[in-house]
Amino acid sequence: MRVAAFLCVALALGCDDQKTAPPVESAPPSVSATPTPPATAAATATPTVVAAPKPIPDRIGCQHVLVAYKGAKNAPAGVTRSKAEAKVRAEKILQDLKDGKTKDFAAVAKEFSDDPGSAGRLGSVGKFKRDEMTKTFSDAAFLLQVDELAPITESPFGFHVIKRFE
Repeated sequence: MRVAAFLCVALALGCDDQKTAPPVESAPPSVSATPTPPATAAATATPTVVAAPKPIPDRIGCQHVLVAYKGAKNAPAGVTRSKAEAKVRAEKILQDLKDGKTKDFAAVAKEFSDDPGSAGRLGSVGKFKRDEMTKTFSDAAFLLQVDELAPITESPFGFHVIKRFE
């Protein structure tokens, strides 16, 4: 050990004169000159196989509940709630779905959605490509796994509760 340290110092200082180096001590035949490092858990563990990330699909299918507010784009004439009230309503719908108080997304969409087109289709907006929906809606939807709910997502149309089904 001392010899290796000396050689490192000598090389670092540019001294390559072997005459000035102390004699090399030899280890007894039963002792290894270079100690073997102890086995680590990482060295002895079975290698973990990491699955490749799933590719992002070109098209996905989603359902949504739209909670519109007065002044939102294409809001039905009968919608009088404020933007703040719409957000609270959307958050309550999402929380009820997450808590299991409401299990049937289609029934929730039919009852609460302000989007007459998708409400009639049990909340389904069908299958779509990323560029076929508003950016905020697509960004939220394409992050989801199948059967996962997105956080409340705002678009010019109001607040969306989104669930990916395909």
